[in-house]
Amino acid sequence: MNQPEVLESDIRALQQWLRDAWRQLGDPSLTTFGRRELRNQMKQCSADLRACLQRATEQPPEPATQPPSSRTRPELRILSW
Repeated sequence: MNQPEVLESDIRALQQWLRDAWRQLGDPSLTTFGRRELRNQMKQCSADLRACLQRATEQPPEPATQPPSSRTRPELRILSW
């Protein structure tokens, strides 16, 4: 994997973790202490996600891949009037 793919993978993993954490936060069996710890982890995860997104925007865009140039001779046609 190259650097942009790793960064993309990290961003997706952090987003998924936050989605799951929000669902878990709504669990009525979660204790007050558990909620506080989960919110603290969510804050840290959000900060990590912001840092990853910032790095992703600072990276130069990948150069567009150009089709390989064909070195074959063009077909010539003789036109007569």
